[in-house]
Amino acid sequence: MAETDDGFEGWLRDRLPERGLRPKSAAVLEVLVSQPRRASFGSTAELAQLAGVNVATVTRTAQALGFAGWPALQQELRARYMSSLSAPQVAEEHRGVDSPGSASLRRDLDSLALLNRRFDEEVLREVARAIAAARRTLVIADGSYAAVGIALAHNARLAGYDVHAVTAGDAELANQTAKMTGDDVLVAISFWRLYESTVQAANEAKHRGARVFAITDAASPALAGAAEHVLMVPAEGVTFFPSLTAGMALAQAIVAQLAAVDPARTSESIEAAEAMWSRFDLLHRRPSGKP
Repeated sequence: MAETDDGFEGWLRDRLPERGLRPKSAAVLEVLVSQPRRASFGSTAELAQLAGVNVATVTRTAQALGFAGWPALQQELRARYMSSLSAPQVAEEHRGVDSPGSASLRRDLDSLALLNRRFDEEVLREVARAIAAARRTLVIADGSYAAVGIALAHNARLAGYDVHAVTAGDAELANQTAKMTGDDVLVAISFWRLYESTVQAANEAKHRGARVFAITDAASPALAGAAEHVLMVPAEGVTFFPSLTAGMALAQAIVAQLAAVDPARTSESIEAAEAMWSRFDLLHRRPSGKP
């Protein structure tokens, strides 16, 4: 696997247009590279002041680098900045937040609004169609991200598709990846700091011909290079761990779209599961079957 540069400077300069940037936009770029923390948390006006330009130039610079505007660039810049910090350092960044519980809810609401604004329905449809057409789909997610992967795989199976999550153990991930073929799909889920095993699995799956999709908060070149599509999700929390709310919402959106690919198949699968739940006497309160 080729070496890639996940640093701020390498990431940003890789996005430069062939003709380069105009002098004022180049000044904005230098601020991003030299002061990532201030750029990650500052307003457009603050960044413009640091670079000695106007606000419009900051927006044009973001667009020249391939983003819709400054908010989209700042989201990924901040995700990359946070991923470069240790857990205690992340906690320090958020120290002094009044009412952390309320702040967390507000941050999640903002993240969901941002996800909705950046929502690309066609990419979501493509992921759902790929899972529906696959012989088998492997979802890889580790640490706290496992919650998103487990929900995605569980609900996709209920919808009638062979989807399984690997959420712990590099040996199991290696064994499952070794079975992948060109008929399969791999969905890699990772926020904050990227696991090396996730990168290896994604690249190995691509090498074996599988279709690879990534759900993440920062498009690391090492992961993005293996993925057919990278679905960007805001994941910054207000303490030392990332928020999974927007990631879970996206996983649910994928499953909802998947269920619409072949409604008859999904209905049959759900009815079969419902019948088995009854046979195993799993539910405290059984449905009456009456409308």
